[in-house]
Amino acid sequence: MTTREFRSLLIKDVTPETEEAVSVTFDVPGGLAEDFRFKPGQHVALRLRVDGIEQQRNYSICSAPSAEGTLKIGVKRVAGGRFSQFVSSQLKAGDRVDVMLPTGRFFITPDPSAAKSYLAIATGSGITPVLSIIAAILEGEPQSRVVLLFGNRETKSIMFRSVLEDLKDRFIDRLVVLHALSREHLYSPVLSGRIDAQKISAVLKSAFPGRLPDMAFLCGPTPVLKLARAALESAGMPRERVKHEIFFSQAPRTAPPAVPADAAVQEIAPPYASARIRLNGREKVIPIAAGETIIEAATRAGLEAPFACKGGMCSSCRAKLVEGKVEMEVNYALEPWELDAGFVLTCQSRPTTKRIAVDYDAR
Repeated sequence: MTTREFRSLLIKDVTPETEEAVSVTFDVPGGLAEDFRFKPGQHVALRLRVDGIEQQRNYSICSAPSAEGTLKIGVKRVAGGRFSQFVSSQLKAGDRVDVMLPTGRFFITPDPSAAKSYLAIATGSGITPVLSIIAAILEGEPQSRVVLLFGNRETKSIMFRSVLEDLKDRFIDRLVVLHALSREHLYSPVLSGRIDAQKISAVLKSAFPGRLPDMAFLCGPTPVLKLARAALESAGMPRERVKHEIFFSQAPRTAPPAVPADAAVQEIAPPYASARIRLNGREKVIPIAAGETIIEAATRAGLEAPFACKGGMCSSCRAKLVEGKVEMEVNYALEPWELDAGFVLTCQSRPTTKRIAVDYDAR
């Protein structure tokens, strides 16, 4: 079994969270409990047929690991995003969905003996994995405390507001939630307007006097993460104590071609390069057209190669380049050691040599 496998799960509930977002709760039967055991902060991919075309998208888990028998994700509607619109408007309790096993490296493993302080910074739907992390810390580390700086446009756009309020009531001495709203004027300058370096500096001084947080978790669009990282590093926070995950709301720049799942394998001519693909213990040589990414060529050839975000962020499409050379357009997911070891994001990689070989099974 690999984390790239899918299982069919029954939807238990679809709940509106804001005017633009819903949460989807899946029933996880006892026989699949081990398969769907996750670390707080990880994500799953959904596989659905939308407009007659099979598609996949990543969504972060927002439930805590203590919520046995269920798994909950948060979905925010994206302008022009047919997948998110389908999930939020068409799926309902009783439907079945193919769900990839949990994966991802933006997570925490709570230590019951730890007495740490954590800072979490999230904007918009970036709260989804952060919510799971916060709940896990509060439940799994009784001596630790968390400060959340959460940016949104206005009060009505705050995802999981009631859940956060419940957590504050349960852990009143260990959780501080600060809402920064860009379209509402609040009593404090720190809480009015977009999250910026000044707000982060003010939170550090007031919530962590005399010391820095032991760990920081950041989740949101790239500009917010860059300024948050810079502000934390400027305050003296070591880079290795800051974990982040990028969320964005624009449509992905690269995507496999829209080929119905039951369509015949399409021929391309002339091929620009050939690729030997190793996937689930099997190998196949496929052609790659000029300008195609590896994942586009694999999809065209009928291979069920893994992918999800198609934006270079989630690493679901990670594979090891064992022959030839490629050029990656963007990389937000792979660590330096992975790049040194030859791993690439196949949704972003195009061959620069006539022959390449990639191994999806490599770890």
